[in-house]
Amino acid sequence: MTTLTKAPANPSRRFLFRFAGAALALAAAFVVPAAFGAAPALAQGATVPPDQLMAPGALPDLPLGSADAPITIVEYASMTCSHCAAFHTTTFPVLKSKYIDTGKVRFILREFPLDPLATAGFMLARCAGDDKRNAIVDLLFAQQKNWAFTEKPVEALSSLLKQAGIGQEGFEACLKNQELYNNVNKVRDNASAKFNVTATPTFFINGKKESGEISPETLDKLLEPLLKG
Repeated sequence: MTTLTKAPANPSRRFLFRFAGAALALAAAFVVPAAFGAAPALAQGATVPPDQLMAPGALPDLPLGSADAPITIVEYASMTCSHCAAFHTTTFPVLKSKYIDTGKVRFILREFPLDPLATAGFMLARCAGDDKRNAIVDLLFAQQKNWAFTEKPVEALSSLLKQAGIGQEGFEACLKNQELYNNVNKVRDNASAKFNVTATPTFFINGKKESGEISPETLDKLLEPLLKG
């Protein structure tokens, strides 16, 4: 589980020097806010009322699965979180085939970037269009080690997304979109302030909070009782 920390005193400058490159010059002004609204402690296993959890946010949800599914899972993830990537490459295929595709689960992934690079990844996924956003997220998680943990991550990110149809012009235009940048971070800030999300991945299963990576075996233990009920 990856935990949210305060931003450095001058994150834009550090971001620029750490990830030098033309595209990063566009993203260098992106600042992770240092302070988040306080929320009552929401412990593991606590439940958020559905009307609060599903209230419209700064960005529209892009659900997978039937709207009539008896179980709704909301995940808050960061594109640079290794535990999130592990969940999406190991457990999510089981979740999709066994529960989402069979009408048992409606799944929603929401943005909770822990650093500017994660923000950029989520922005680019949104810029790909609503019909491609979830596929781009899957791609970035599957290839995370090949772009997020390299010496030139934004160049690697640009190269990877060219294969998905996002050219350099579109890549740079997306990273300049201040409104989208603000909205991605508003999704995170809302989760922090209202639901006390402080780490990724954090899941809400029919409103019940589950923090940390979930294995396929644990997934079954969490979901099967809800289906029997």
